[in-house]
Amino acid sequence: MTPEQIERHLDRLLLSVVKPGRYVGGEYNSVRKDWESVSFRAALAFPDIYDLGMSNLGLMILYDIFNKQPNMLAERVYCPWLDMEALMRQHGIPLYSLESKRPIREFDLLGISLPYEQLYTNALNLIDLAGMPVLSAERDERYPLVIAGGHACYNPEPMADFIDAFVIGEGEEIILDIARVIIATRSKSREEQLRALAQVQGMYVPRFYDVRYYDDGTIASVTPNVPEAPPRVLKRIVPILPEPFTRFIVPNVDTVHNRAPIEIMRGCTRGCRFCHAGMVTRPVRERTVEEIVAAVDQIVRNTGFEEIGLLSLSSSDYTHVKRLVREIGDRWGAQGLSIGLPSLRIETMSADLMDALRDTRRSGFTLAPEAATEKMRDIINKYVPDAQVLETAREIYKRGWRTIKLYFMIGHPSETLEDVKAIADLSKAVLAQGRPFHGNKANVNVGVSTFIPKPHTPFQWSPLDSLEQIYAKQELLKRELRGNGLRLRWNNPQETLFEAFLSRGDRRLGKVILRAWRNGAKFDAWQDQHKPELWREAFAAEGLSMDFYTHRPRPLDEVFPWDHIDAAVKKKFLLEDYLMSQRGETRVDCRHKCFACGILPKFAEVRSQTPAEAWECPPVKPKAARGAQVPSANEIIPLLPVSQ
Repeated sequence: MTPEQIERHLDRLLLSVVKPGRYVGGEYNSVRKDWESVSFRAALAFPDIYDLGMSNLGLMILYDIFNKQPNMLAERVYCPWLDMEALMRQHGIPLYSLESKRPIREFDLLGISLPYEQLYTNALNLIDLAGMPVLSAERDERYPLVIAGGHACYNPEPMADFIDAFVIGEGEEIILDIARVIIATRSKSREEQLRALAQVQGMYVPRFYDVRYYDDGTIASVTPNVPEAPPRVLKRIVPILPEPFTRFIVPNVDTVHNRAPIEIMRGCTRGCRFCHAGMVTRPVRERTVEEIVAAVDQIVRNTGFEEIGLLSLSSSDYTHVKRLVREIGDRWGAQGLSIGLPSLRIETMSADLMDALRDTRRSGFTLAPEAATEKMRDIINKYVPDAQVLETAREIYKRGWRTIKLYFMIGHPSETLEDVKAIADLSKAVLAQGRPFHGNKANVNVGVSTFIPKPHTPFQWSPLDSLEQIYAKQELLKRELRGNGLRLRWNNPQETLFEAFLSRGDRRLGKVILRAWRNGAKFDAWQDQHKPELWREAFAAEGLSMDFYTHRPRPLDEVFPWDHIDAAVKKKFLLEDYLMSQRGETRVDCRHKCFACGILPKFAEVRSQTPAEAWECPPVKPKAARGAQVPSANEIIPLLPVSQ
């Protein structure tokens, strides 16, 4: 079907769907380049609806990088909602790009963003709507290469049957390497194209690796089967963060995050043991205040957004955060520009920062203790004394905020019901800090999610809490967190189970994903669309067990499905940290002490953008904070199946 034919169909059909603005393109700041004047064409996809995908910063950065190249173009595609999908299938309309209405099959590359596992069935649906086989083995050089990237790709194995190649790590530089390889191999077979891609650092091509299993279902080995494929795929990073992206597309409909985000810092040095992002995005790199302020100026000029999100994993750890917030407030505060500063850490909050944020029209203040007892905060390596939590809350209320949002997790390793009850006790104590300032108008909103052991973290050896325990802990909190000023939100344990088996799955899960999708699973991230029964049926049909991937403790010497994916943090380091957690021992912020996690020797070109110091990575022996002892390397190395 031609773009003109697609346009004619849309003229008639869009009157019948919810939010037709999702499907028409033409937004302010979108880029429409001449199709015939370029030698490379990429379709960049976020496998969920427009309202969510338009807020994805990573996709917009890649869109901008491609379209700045004179011989390349990039266009966008999102998943249609159920009503639009039904009409597209009924009328034979293939999935198309928003900018030119070209069918996705006409592009050289379909790049799919996979930031979280709940998007897997949507990715299959997207490929199918494009008129392409969902299985990589059934697509040859007549089809676009399907390449995926994002945080979920640090364990790419569950999607190995469907994706031609994965980007491991950061995309700003590797994406142009991919384009050049595709241009150079356009006349070659798909096998030759993929062999060329496998030689690019950070590229993982699943078909070039063989997986061998033991009789008990655990992995015996993952080995390359062609010389071009490295035994371990080292992630790709950008040593110095490029200038912030500023020319945001102004969406046609209201989006989930109606703001312009700027990444002020990448990576985190805190070492929270549950945090996948904190481990895989190391090392820390910061942008300068001058860069960020200049970017805000461009965003205000180019877009009209009324809120700027200053993003990082730990925003209050940004070296010059107080100066940055003040400069933005002084310059644009009178114009009503609001600043969003998520991921504020309790121990790095200060009176000065609170004062600087006070005039930014924030409706509430968010803190994430994650656990409510000092014992549990030691286990997860997020130690903050209770007194500091309460003092921070008091200072927030004192400065005029009426609502504090507290985020916790249940299901941490070694957690008891007493630790869970402490969530209610601490939340009530925080609320009490607000009563002297706001009376009954003080509020505490408590969000409680369930801990999921993630790949490439110290807790990757831990089992997921049982569903019975999760339900019991949630019921306890529902009983305890009642009364004026208290509000509790929790997640569905079935959704936790779903995310857990996908995030820790091996290549055999591909058949489960395929069967579930063929039986109707999609939009699994949406509570009203997720169908757990389809997944249970798919597991049973394929002869696999959910419990094997979720509730089973891992032996210390087990080979994980993701061990050949090198996030540059050594498995030995993660194991040391896991054993420390079992003894309640902590590590200090590694900005202050290097624990030789392994990241910097692999990326010697990385340098800090903080003028006061340069990064070093001496081969020091890890030592716990507060004088605790750590197992020596000799105690741990023999447990590992491979040298890492």
